Amino acid sequence: MSDDPSGATPARPHHKLTDDGRRMREVLTYSRRGNRFTPQQAAAWEAHHERWVIPDEAVDEPGFSFDSWFGRGPADRDGLIVEIGSGVGEATAALAATRPSYDVLAFEVWRPGMAATLARLHEVGADNVRMCGVDAVWSLEHLLAPAAVAELWTFFPDPWHKTRHHKRRLVTPDFAALAASRLRPGGLWRLATDWDDYAQQMRHVLDATSGLEGGVVGRWDERPVTKFERKGVAAGRTITDLAYRRT
Repeated sequence: MSDDPSGATPARPHHKLTDDGRRMREVLTYSRRGNRFTPQQAAAWEAHHERWVIPDEAVDEPGFSFDSWFGRGPADRDGLIVEIGSGVGEATAALAATRPSYDVLAFEVWRPGMAATLARLHEVGADNVRMCGVDAVWSLEHLLAPAAVAELWTFFPDPWHKTRHHKRRLVTPDFAALAASRLRPGGLWRLATDWDDYAQQMRHVLDATSGLEGGVVGRWDERPVTKFERKGVAAGRTITDLAYRRT
């Protein structure tokens, strides 16, 4: 939410410049992969992106609001669900289809994954999802108001398992505090990971975050088994589900 009287938001990641005009180096929670589509993904993108994908540049417009892209406001829905890292949409489509009274905002920077998600949304008839390729942390900070989110989903975020890369993990004290502020009272943050050390870090961070209470829970039976989960299980890793509620 911008403090600028004009309604302009701060520069997005990848758009920040140093005083001498060079692109600023930033620590981000993701890396951008290739954007080459398969024929099926290209067809899904062509058919559905204008309706379900929010163009990156749209968020730079003064007064931008996600509500205008869903076609209904807070009074006409049960709440807003935010998913960070929707991948190829296996969980997104399945869960959104059973929650038509909620709007689902799915953040994903990998364009082929977005296209695959569009195909799944069309297949299940989930018209309540909008996708965004802008940095999710920046978006929560600048585009979503406090207490605006009913649920936050973070399933199998990049573990950045090398120690030198841990600073790029999504679940940090700063982000946890931001996420807690965006959840409405009673709002739920659901997480899952297949890396034990990341699960431990998540618990340590979230247990210490003011306004959140929760911990490790049994596997959420509504969440479909995604390819990331299958990959982790095949490699012998333990799947950990966590849930924290905004007090």
